[in-house]
Amino acid sequence: MTRENAQTGQSGPWALVTGASAGIGAEFCRQLAAHGYQLVLVARRSDRLQAVADELRDSFGARSLIITADLSEKNASAAIAERLARENIDVEFLVNNAGYGLPGSFHVPSWQEHEDFIQVMMTAVCELTRHLLPGMRERGRGFIVNVASVAGLVAPTAGHTLYGASKSFLIRFSQSLAQENAESGVRVCALCPGFTYSEFHDVNGTREMISQLPAFLWLQAKDVVADTLRAMFARKFKPVLIPGAQYKAIVFIDRYLPWLSAILTRRTARHFRVTD
Repeated sequence: MTRENAQTGQSGPWALVTGASAGIGAEFCRQLAAHGYQLVLVARRSDRLQAVADELRDSFGARSLIITADLSEKNASAAIAERLARENIDVEFLVNNAGYGLPGSFHVPSWQEHEDFIQVMMTAVCELTRHLLPGMRERGRGFIVNVASVAGLVAPTAGHTLYGASKSFLIRFSQSLAQENAESGVRVCALCPGFTYSEFHDVNGTREMISQLPAFLWLQAKDVVADTLRAMFARKFKPVLIPGAQYKAIVFIDRYLPWLSAILTRRTARHFRVTD
């Protein structure tokens, strides 16, 4: 934890978004602000968080609390929760979005890199959820979105070995948590997008490879988030959300024609999986 700042504006329920500085996370912030939420913005880059906070204030009159944190640090989630308690902020909507890819075969990155990845992608999600869920249950209202991936639902491939595994974990975690809280007023969803335009592939160094994929596979972050919020606020609710007809079809094929899914996934993976 290195920087904290608040900007005042309208009052309303609070939402917390990790990985809020860009991509899907920043889009969640915009659309939640449009729904009347105040935002707790969490990410590593304080300058980018400030830019998002300024945009939310200017466009929506939304108040923001900036918390600069590195979720690979083992005390980060607890420190975030302590900060919220000091500010007397009750989070109604949690978006566990922070994440990245670790290119290469499993034996290539150091164990420290793998450990940091597991901490960000799984442990921090569970810990932050554990800190905020009891308050949601007590108030009888809450929303938790764990940003997983369609990679957690389809046949695995070589390379980026822990990525699909971590997303599968988030999906199962979210499904169980949704059942546990079905009568409490808290909704839990695993969001499983496919390829979405963002900085994700620039960060993990696969932008050149990923650009070879056909255009129909790409989703827009604003559509992914809009679909998610529509589903979270709808009368009927499902704990696993797959945005985009093309990805619903891919998951259907994987479930009912696994041999075909394995072939298609391996062929597609050549464009985005680094294996050495």
